[in-house]
Amino acid sequence: MINPPIHRSQLANGITLVTIANPTADIVSGRFFIPAGSRWETAAQAGLAQLLTSVMMKGTEQLSALAIADRVESVGAGLGAETTTDYIKLSLKTVRSDLVDIFKLAAEVLRTPNFPESQIELERKLILQAIRSQTEQPFNNAYRQLRTALYGEHPYSRSSLGTAATMAQITRQDLVDYHQTHIRPDRLIISLAGRITPDEAIDLVTKVFGDWEIPKIDIPTLATELVTTQPQYQVEHQATQQAIVMLGYLAPAIHDPDCIALKLIDSYLSNGMSSRLFVELREKRGLAYDVSAFYPTRLDTSHFAVYMGTNPINTGIAVSGLRAEVDRLCMESLSAAELQTAKDKLLGQYALGKQTNGQLAQTYGWYELLGLGMDFDMQFSTAIQQLTSAQLQTVANKYLSEPYISIVSPQQDGAVVDSKSI
Repeated sequence: MINPPIHRSQLANGITLVTIANPTADIVSGRFFIPAGSRWETAAQAGLAQLLTSVMMKGTEQLSALAIADRVESVGAGLGAETTTDYIKLSLKTVRSDLVDIFKLAAEVLRTPNFPESQIELERKLILQAIRSQTEQPFNNAYRQLRTALYGEHPYSRSSLGTAATMAQITRQDLVDYHQTHIRPDRLIISLAGRITPDEAIDLVTKVFGDWEIPKIDIPTLATELVTTQPQYQVEHQATQQAIVMLGYLAPAIHDPDCIALKLIDSYLSNGMSSRLFVELREKRGLAYDVSAFYPTRLDTSHFAVYMGTNPINTGIAVSGLRAEVDRLCMESLSAAELQTAKDKLLGQYALGKQTNGQLAQTYGWYELLGLGMDFDMQFSTAIQQLTSAQLQTVANKYLSEPYISIVSPQQDGAVVDSKSI
């Protein structure tokens, strides 16, 4: 797909509108971004944003949960809400002829949810079930342990689901207060992609949201300063058939120039069955059930992680194997062929992530929230193509020298390794 034209505008009440005109299909997708999410929660109210977005779809001042669902399903549209680390989001998808009705419905859900007590309790139970399910999954436990070690008291250390204790304490008034504080026009980014022109989009958003006034409520100040700690080695025992070994490193946020190089390193290590980790640790050595790396995009300090699922008796070898492959990036430059393959994979994956109107609305709305600008596409591709092996090695040495190590493994002989031997 050739990148469609993108138009950015702003309403008088502060709403930012991004329009991606793509008339190739009679579908319009939309994203409503609010910079909130778990990053804006206190430790005592962890999971608040998750409960909020779960209940938002369950009733407004005018419509019941059943009425909302019926209006969406009767025209084959899609409408949903979710919470992430750095934002909360409403998503819609509909044919062009039904856009006005579904857009108005999304606005009603966003602006006037009534948070019925019965629905709060139902969604709370579902979230508590999800929390319990997470505690049964070795990967999630290893990742939780790693985040806690990396971030200390920073909100990034916590799951967006919260904990059983915090979820049980959240009240309806907490949801009302959070909604009044964060869901407001001057913090709203609307991204529309599909068969719609910029003028049509501006007209629609103005008619539906133009009367929404900025509330006289101060936005809370984020207390997100990292509590720096020394890299550490942690083991949690769980009755499981495999061990999860995870190595993590604090890494730059999206606005740091080194972020682009780490995205390419991530692609080199983990993108596909020809990636370094897959070939060296699974194919050649047979150590891994699963092996990969990830480097999430974050507004604050992010993290770079490599992990492996392995037989518990191979835990020590898995730690040393993962460390060796990361350390190798610090000591050896990629060959010209390795570098170009990594670039091709990353740019190809990047292009595939913008094929549908939903993906376009997500991508460019996310860019806006991050403050990257609408021309980030071109900047990203150019920056990737210009990176050299020497630059990757420099960045690897800067961030990937000493890992935080998190292991979840059954408690048995040979299942763990003494940290002093690492």
